[in-house]
Amino acid sequence: MTENDYVIEVHPGVGAVEAREWDDLLSTQARPTPFMSHAYLRAMETSGSVGGDTGWEPATLVVRERAGDTLVAAAAAYLKTHSYGEYVFDWAWADAYRRYGVPYYPKLVVAVPFTPVPGSRLLARDVPARTLLLRALGALAREAGCSSVHLLFGDDADDDAAREAGWMMRQGVQFHWHNRHDAAAPGHASARSVLPYAGFADFLADLQRDKRKKIAQERRYVAEAGVTFETIEGGHMAAADWDFFHACYRNTYSQHASTPYLTRTFFAAMQERMAHNWVMFAASRGGRRVACSLIAVDRAAGAAFGRYWGALEHIPHVHFEACYYQPLQWCIANRFRRFEGGAQGEHKMARGLLPARTQSAHWIAEPEFARAIGAHLKQEGGAIDEYLSELDDRSPFRPASPAPAPGPAAPGEERSR
Repeated sequence: MTENDYVIEVHPGVGAVEAREWDDLLSTQARPTPFMSHAYLRAMETSGSVGGDTGWEPATLVVRERAGDTLVAAAAAYLKTHSYGEYVFDWAWADAYRRYGVPYYPKLVVAVPFTPVPGSRLLARDVPARTLLLRALGALAREAGCSSVHLLFGDDADDDAAREAGWMMRQGVQFHWHNRHDAAAPGHASARSVLPYAGFADFLADLQRDKRKKIAQERRYVAEAGVTFETIEGGHMAAADWDFFHACYRNTYSQHASTPYLTRTFFAAMQERMAHNWVMFAASRGGRRVACSLIAVDRAAGAAFGRYWGALEHIPHVHFEACYYQPLQWCIANRFRRFEGGAQGEHKMARGLLPARTQSAHWIAEPEFARAIGAHLKQEGGAIDEYLSELDDRSPFRPASPAPAPGPAAPGEERSR
C-alpha cells in the first residue's frame, strides 16, 4: 500500500475514536499499559485534567485505510504551552530559545499526561503504519507552528521508528523493583533462584545487611507510632475512599505551594471505569485515617506502578511505608513481576528498586537548535552511561554466590527447575 491508501485525521481527543477499536489496536502493541487505554485517556479529557487552560491541548492523530475505514495507527498527542507534567525535562532548551528570542512553545508531545510509565505510544498495525504516523506528527507540528515534537517513554518499536526517521534520542533513569520471576539483574542475589519471593521477609533476606536494618528500623518506627495500614483493592474502594485519597493528594500539593494536575472528577471516572486497575494503602492512627498511597496495577502483565501519595499530617517514615513497603508486600503476595517506582529518586535503591534506562525521542524543527541540542544529548547520554555504571556498583542486593552443584535426587523427589 502507498500513503495515498490511507487517511490521516487529527481530532481534539481520543473521544473521536471508538473505545473498542482504540483498545483493540493497543492490545496488539509490544508494551500496552492501562494508561494508554481509551478509558484512561478519555477520563483525562472529560474531567478537565487536560484541555482548556491546562496547557495540554489534545491533538489525537488517527490513520485509517481509505478502503474500509480500518484503524491502522493512532497516537495521543498534545499541543503544549509549558513543560510541566512530562518528567523528561527540557526547561534548559526552552530557556535557550527564550534567550535567542525564538518561541519554544507551542510544542507537540506524544505522551500520557502526568504519567512517566514506559510503554507503547505509537499504536500501529505494522512498521509502515508507525512510520507514517511519525511523518504525520511532523506535519502536524509544522502546521501548528510547533518548535518540536517529543515522544516520551515509548517502547522499543517506537524508539526504533523514531531513530530511523532521524529523531534524536535522549536517555533517562527510573527505578524498578523485580520479583524473582525475572532473576532481575547481574550481581543480584536472586539470580540463585527463579522462584518469586515467598514473602516480604524473603525479599529482605536478599538485601545487604545495612539495607535490611534501615528498612526494619523505618517499619518499626511507623508501627510504634501507632500507624496501621489497610489495603483496599479495586471495586472495594468506595466513593468515601476516593474522597479521602483526593483530600490527601490535594493537601500534599498544597504543602508544596502547588496545584494538583488531576481533578476529583478524573478519579471518579477511575472508580467507575477502571477500578480493577487501582489499589489503595490507607494509613490510620488513633482510629483516624492520616495518609495513603495509590498504585495502578496491570494484572495481566503482573506489573504495578507507584502513582500517587498524600497525607493529612506528617509522621516520619509513613511515606516510605505507604509508597514502597506496603506496595512491595502486596506485589509479593500477589506474585506480581515488577513494581515501577516512577520518575527520579535514587533513594529508591535503598528499598530494593534497581535503575532502569528509559528513552525519549525528539524532533527539533530549527536546524541550528537541533544541532546544539543533538550535541548536548550526546554528552548527556555519556553521563547517563557513567551514572548507571556507578549505580550498578551500589546495588542494594547481596552479591550472588555460585550455586552448589546439585546432589542426587532422593527417591520420588522431582528436582526443581
